[in-house]
Amino acid sequence: MSPNRREERQSAQTQSAQTQSAQAESDRALLRKALLGAAGFPSIVLFFSMTGFGSLARESGLTLGIALGATAGIWGLPGQLAMVELQLAGGDLVAVVMAVSLANARFLPMALVILPLLRLGLARKAWLFAMVQMMSLNPWAATLRESGRLNGRQRRLYFTSFATVCMSAALAGTAFGYFATGALPRPITLGLIFLNPLFFALLFATLEGRPTVLALILGAVCGPLLYLLSPDWGLLACGLLAGTAAFLLTRRRRGT
Repeated sequence: MSPNRREERQSAQTQSAQTQSAQAESDRALLRKALLGAAGFPSIVLFFSMTGFGSLARESGLTLGIALGATAGIWGLPGQLAMVELQLAGGDLVAVVMAVSLANARFLPMALVILPLLRLGLARKAWLFAMVQMMSLNPWAATLRESGRLNGRQRRLYFTSFATVCMSAALAGTAFGYFATGALPRPITLGLIFLNPLFFALLFATLEGRPTVLALILGAVCGPLLYLLSPDWGLLACGLLAGTAAFLLTRRRRGT
C-alpha cells in the first residue's frame, strides 16, 4: 500500500472515530434531557395518580399482579377505572374490553400523529408496537416538542427514555397505593386520581395556540351543566361541543 493511500485510510478512520464519539456524546446528552424531563413533574403526578388507583384496586378485590398489569397493559387511568368499575359490577370480558377501548380511544389519533416521526430509519417496524404501548400524553407531548431538532433514531431514544421513566413511576405508584390501602382516607385516595386530568389540563393550557385555551374554558363552563343533564353522556358531549366550538370560533376569527 502506498504512503498516500495509507494516510487517506488513517484519516478516514480518524474521522469515523470522531463522528462516532460526537454521536455518542450527543446521545448521552439527549438521554439525560429525557430522563430529567420525565423525572420531574410528569413522574410525580403519575406516581400519586396511580397511588389512588392502586388503593382503589385493592379495595375492589383485585390482586397486586392485576393492578400492575392494568397499569402497564391498559396504561390509561380512565380505562383502568373502567375496568375496576365493570369488575365490581360483574361485567364479562367482552364488556370490559369494549369499555377500556372506548375510554382509551384518545390514543388512536395520538398514535397516528407520532408514529410517522418514530418510524423514520427504523429497520424493524415491529418495534413500533412496543413504542405505542408505552405511549401516554407526557412522552407524546415531549417528543413532539423536541422532534423538529432530532432525527428518527434520536426521536426513538428520547421517546422510549421518557416513556420508560413515566411508566416506572406509574408502576411504583400503583404498588405503593396498593400496600398503603387503609393508611390513606378514601377522599384523599379518590382525589389523587384526579391529579392526572388536572395536570393534562394545565399542560394543554401552556401549549401555544388559541384553540387549546378556548376549548379548556368552554369545557370548564359547559361540563358541569351537561353532567347535570346526562351523567352518562355529559363528559363525552362536553368534549365534543367544547372542542368543536373552539375550532370553529378560531377558524372564523382567522377568516378561513
